[in-house]
Amino acid sequence: MVQKIVNVIAIASGAVSAAVIASGLFVYVNRDSIIDNIKREAIEAVGGSLGGGALTGDVGLPISTQPDAAPSAPVPSGGLGVPTF
Repeated sequence: MVQKIVNVIAIASGAVSAAVIASGLFVYVNRDSIIDNIKREAIEAVGGSLGGGALTGDVGLPISTQPDAAPSAPVPSGGLGVPTF
């Protein structure tokens, strides 16, 4: 009776080992396509299908053609932001 239990455990252990080896071999052989798919899905999730978004530089901000549209920053009198006394 004990011998049958040991045989079942040995067969189950062999099956699990074979499954781990087979899945590792599958991932190793297909690693390039897996990486490419993950990169493509990540890019689509972040920037859509490159029709606009963070990766294309189009974040939806208005662009002005007037040279005085953005005021220049004031220069501190003390230099480098250090107050003078």
